[in-house]
Amino acid sequence: MAEFLMRYADASGHIHEQVTDAPTEREARERLAQQGYLVYSARARDLGSRLGGPSRRRTSVNLQKFIIFNQQFVTLVRAGLPILKGLDLLADRLTDPKLGRYIKAVRDDVKEGTGLSDAFARQRVFPPIYVTSVMAGEKSGSLVEVLDRYLTYQKLTMAVRKKVLVSLMYPAVLILLVICLIVFLVAYVVPNFAVLYSTMQAQLPAPTRILIAVGTTARSYLILGFLGVLAGIGGFIAWSRREASQETLDKWKMKLPLFGEIWLKYQVAQFSRVMSTLLIGGIPLVPALETSGKSLSTVLLRKALIRAGVLVREGRSLSQALAETRMFPDLSVDMMEVGESTGALPQMLNSVAEFYEEDVATRTTAVLSLIEPAIMIFMGIFVAFVLVALYLPIFSLAGSIR
Repeated sequence: MAEFLMRYADASGHIHEQVTDAPTEREARERLAQQGYLVYSARARDLGSRLGGPSRRRTSVNLQKFIIFNQQFVTLVRAGLPILKGLDLLADRLTDPKLGRYIKAVRDDVKEGTGLSDAFARQRVFPPIYVTSVMAGEKSGSLVEVLDRYLTYQKLTMAVRKKVLVSLMYPAVLILLVICLIVFLVAYVVPNFAVLYSTMQAQLPAPTRILIAVGTTARSYLILGFLGVLAGIGGFIAWSRREASQETLDKWKMKLPLFGEIWLKYQVAQFSRVMSTLLIGGIPLVPALETSGKSLSTVLLRKALIRAGVLVREGRSLSQALAETRMFPDLSVDMMEVGESTGALPQMLNSVAEFYEEDVATRTTAVLSLIEPAIMIFMGIFVAFVLVALYLPIFSLAGSIR
């Protein structure tokens, strides 16, 4: 007998956990399934030693290569190949050795009688939405259709993410060039003029004295300052890995002018897309809400969705629960309420995702179109100040010579 930690949902969508003794995992799952429960996951209590032990850090796989694997897997299953045979063929042909190792572990678990979704869950590297989608496909007998929807979701999400990153690339390069120009002028050009003026017995104007003092100091401590910046970045990265720090950063992001609203709408679009995919796949509302929260990268919204899940279990509708968190925009809540009242919540969530993805792209383009001239204006003012401050003493000396 082995012990299995079972997580399952009852007919009303409430999540339960219990430890079950059974010879195999399949038998433990079948016992609950015969009682009318939807088994969410089943995990042997001594599985910690698999693939690295309990101290193994949670990692993730390359998403693009994982999508390619799923496209190949769906093609094989649709062609009539058994799941185990499809895993067998793909496990030895993957170009990513890291992903291949985990797929081989999934194949071995399936050979031993483990369900496909639980075999993926055991590896602890695959996205929660993927594991839940596979589970829904197993329960409904439509694994291919569910995986197709997952692939569509991932492709849309990656397209939106790439669009935002491409929009940010030019301003980021521009800011980097401006910083390099400022460092070059202050740390190299200004000290050379300071040497020139030190040989002259002339009273320098105040802007020139200030600029020379800053330049000579910066040149003396340039390496030390560079190391300090690297240490500061490293310390910030280490600090930001803590959950409490991530929540603080999320609060700061929300308070940013212009960008705070864009960031929140992007997260709402992600949540809506995941919820729509899971509900269409047949996952109950509460498990879908729980999985959607885990798929988000923001701690603040994850905690809000945990509170919303508690309210839904108490009998509130999804729109009411999200409204009480005071995190979701009013328009998104209103659209979800309409979807609930018409029985078309998954379709309405998809519309919410499309609306906010388009809004994020439009607002990002508009904000960046304002940032670029602002950077150029700042650079022009700074360069003009440096030139005037450096050449003002020369003009003064020329006037005195005349």
